[in-house]
Parts: sequence; C-alpha cells; structure tokens
Amino acid sequence: MRRPRSFPGLPRITPGFPRVAPRLPRTDRGRLFLVLGLAAAVTVFTATVPLLRDWFDLRVYYGTIDAWAHHDGRIYDYLVPGTTYGFTYPPFAALSMLPMALVGLHTAIAVGLLLNLAALAAVVWILVGPALRRYGWFGFALAACLLALYEPVRDTFTFGQVNLLLLALVLSDLWLLSTGRGRRAGVGIGLAAAIKLTPAIFIGMLLLARRWRAAGVATGVAAAATALAAWVAPDASRFYWTHALWDTDRIGRLGYVSNQSLQGVLARLAAPGEPSKALWAAAALVVLCVWAWRTSRAVAAEDWTAAFALTGLTACLVSPITWVHHLVWLLPAFAVLLRRRRLRVAGILYAILCTSVVWLWFDDASGLDGFVGSNAYTWITLGLLLWLPVGQPRAGRPTLIRRARATIPAPRQAAPAIAAAAGQPGPSGPSVAGSATGRAAGPAAGTGRVSRSDPTGSTRPDALKPQSSSERASSYTANPPPA
Repeated sequence: MRRPRSFPGLPRITPGFPRVAPRLPRTDRGRLFLVLGLAAAVTVFTATVPLLRDWFDLRVYYGTIDAWAHHDGRIYDYLVPGTTYGFTYPPFAALSMLPMALVGLHTAIAVGLLLNLAALAAVVWILVGPALRRYGWFGFALAACLLALYEPVRDTFTFGQVNLLLLALVLSDLWLLSTGRGRRAGVGIGLAAAIKLTPAIFIGMLLLARRWRAAGVATGVAAAATALAAWVAPDASRFYWTHALWDTDRIGRLGYVSNQSLQGVLARLAAPGEPSKALWAAAALVVLCVWAWRTSRAVAAEDWTAAFALTGLTACLVSPITWVHHLVWLLPAFAVLLRRRRLRVAGILYAILCTSVVWLWFDDASGLDGFVGSNAYTWITLGLLLWLPVGQPRAGRPTLIRRARATIPAPRQAAPAIAAAAGQPGPSGPSVAGSATGRAAGPAAGTGRVSRSDPTGSTRPDALKPQSSSERASSYTANPPPA
C-alpha cells in the first residue's frame, strides 16, 4: 500500500513510537473535502467572531490623497470625518499612494485587496514556498485557510493596511541574502523604511551581519526616497519631521488594548496616568541588546530567516505603538518554528493569535487577569524573541548499534608481516593491509571472529557527522466612522 506523504517539517513517523503527525487525506477527493470544510469554517468564523474594520485605514489614505491632489489640501491636515485620525506616515508614503487620486474609493479598495493578496503570496512563497510546492494546490489551499484565520492578516485586509506590502519588500532582501545574491540586497528594506519608520531596524540587522554593502544600499534608497518627497512636498516634509513625528496623539492612545508593544503594556499598567518614558526606554534597551545578541548568532550560522524573524519581533516590541495588524511581522518566526519542527509550540501560539483574545479586556485591563490577557500578544512576541530556535537545523543522526557480528572483523594473523631480506626466503601467503573503511582481505576475512591484534587500526566505521513606528495605526474602533 502506498504510504501517504507528510508535510516537510513534520516529524517523521517512526515504527514503535506514537504518531505525532496528523493523518492527511490520501486522495484528491479527500483533500478537496478537507479544504472545503476548512474554507467553510474560516467563513463562519470570520463572519461571526472578529470585528471587520470597514477599510478604515484605506479611507484615511484615500481621503488624504484626494484632499492633497484635488482640493489643494495639506497631507497632515486631513482627518477622517467624525474622528481625530489622519495621515501619520512619512511624506514618501503619500507620494507612493498618489495613483489613488486617479480612481474612486471602491476601485482603490479593490486594488488594495489585490495588492495585499499579491504581497501575502510573495511572503508565503519566500518563507515556505518550496515546501508547499511539493504538495501542489493542496498545500497552498491549507496555507490560505490558516492565514485567513490569523488575526493580524485579517485586520490588514479589512483595514486596507500596508503591513503585508512592507513585509514583502523586506523579505525580498531575505530571499536575496539566503540565495547568494546579497550584492543586490537592500532596496526592499530601504523602500519599506521610507514608507514607514519601523522597518529601518532591518538596516541595523544588516550592520550586525556586517553586510556593509546591503546596509549602504538600504540607507541610500531610504534617504533618496525621503529627499524626493521633500522636493515634491517641502512643506509637508518640514511639518512631518519637526512636528507630526513627535506628536503621539496623532497616532492613537497608548493604553488602547490593540497596542501590543512594550509601551502599550506600561501604559495599561499606569492607566489612567501616563507611562514612565524612562522605564520604557530601559525596557526597549534591554530588548535591543537581546536582539543584537541573538541576531548575531543567527547571521553567524547563516540562518537569515531567523535573523529577519528576530528583527521583526524586536520592531514590534520597541515601537511606541504596535497595533494588532502589525503582528504580520511574526510570520517569519512561525516559518522558523515549522522548519525546526516545533509544531506544538507553533500551533498553540497560532491558535492564540487567531482568537482576538485581547479584546476581552477592551473596557478594563486592570488586575492580574487584565495584565496577562490584555497583553497576550506582547508576551508571545517577547517569548519568541527569547526562545526562537536559531541556527540551521541539524540533520538526523543515525543510531549506531555496536554489535560484534555487525562489525567486519580484521584478519587473524599470528605475527606482523615482516618484509623478507634480500636473498632470504619470505613466508608464503598473502600479505594483509587494513583499509580506511575497516575492510580486510585474506583468508580470515568474513569468518566472524575478531582478532585480538589490530595492526591496521580500528575496523569499525566512523559515525556519521551531522550537517551542521513611528507609524500611525488606525483606530480599532468597534464601529469605524463612515468616510
């Protein structure tokens, strides 16, 4: 009978041990039914459990660009009607969104959906594409269902956010570095850093890895994009870098439960007061030191996926505000867990991040339960930073059973062979020499007896060696105001 294949990264099922991998359907019909069942569950869950965001962020982008391009407005003056929320990205982000001025809102929403789908496909391909490709449509369909349940991905789509696009840009440099094309790396990180400030930490990762060229390219691209925006919109650039960047009220309330950064934890602890900036700076410094240490280990082992994953985790922790939809930066960490076969850990963390559990403390995050539950996503991010496996996975090492009958014996020999002197008769019989692999020649070979003398070294084979933002987050209002 043909054995069903298991997904790469799943532990191999060994006879005599309990089954640790789920049994997957063997036929295309069974796989189709499984995918349809998962798709139905995703649809029901999405329609009943989470709050949909009504494209709130994309409405901010669209209103800003429309006011700037068609009504002689200023980029940072626009506010969504009925709210205090406006555009808070650097000016280059507005410049890159200018094509929205050519279309209507509904067309912009449709284009945003397509761009996010393309970005998500690129992210999946870079992180786990080769593994999924082995299973064709079935593997990619399972991945699509799982990602649709992941709350940060859901929110990125329903807010019309740009996080997946930025993640795809950054991971393009991961692909270049991990495939030996490092001389071309840096452009994606530079563009992402010019659109938002948070991805600039990846330039620090390149410096830790001593990839000076890539770091220089990223810095140059970010600087050139920022200079272009300053040339196109000098007043907006001056206002952003001198005022809007430092005005945290434009971003949102620090203690809001969606803020899953270190500063969000401190703000909820201090509520209704203000969190200590000194305490936040100290916590951020400790996190950066841990990041530098662990990332250095990852790049030393040429584990670029882990290095990028650790950097994304750190960006989420040290950023003043990390809304839930920013946690798409955790996806590389999940790819590392799957590659290292930490399936149980990955499954538990993934399940928590699908539940929207932090919203249970939307109104009141006080008490021990509020401290633990309202910051659940922060604890996950911090735990991954501390314990994410780093380094290339080692190949499985076979167990050697040292039995006498399994060892090829050395030839039995009464005395060492002595070369005959010139003119003297030598002993008759074959001469014996041990080989590097422990094989023996001569009449005693294969007799099953082990010689007490071993003039040629050990006859046992050697054991196999192992192979070795300041960014604006949209308001997570339960009922976003209409545009």
